[in-house]
Amino acid sequence: MQLIDPTHPAYRNVWVRALIVAVCLGWAGVEFFGGDPFWGVLSGAAGIYAFYMLFWTFKPQPPAEEKTESAEPIAEDKDPE
Repeated sequence: MQLIDPTHPAYRNVWVRALIVAVCLGWAGVEFFGGDPFWGVLSGAAGIYAFYMLFWTFKPQPPAEEKTESAEPIAEDKDPE
């Protein structure tokens, strides 16, 4: 079962992937220092899994090229003279 889809275009930027991992591991630190190790372990595991999926096994996809499909050329306005 795959919880994070690394081929999604939202994960193309490195800063997005790093922010996700940092938030998960940072929250784990907050939970450990707050005295709740159960939630610290859960959020730490989420951070480790996010690091594994978004950095370790990440294969960047080339950006999709925009297709310019025009069925008809745009007609210019001409005077009916």
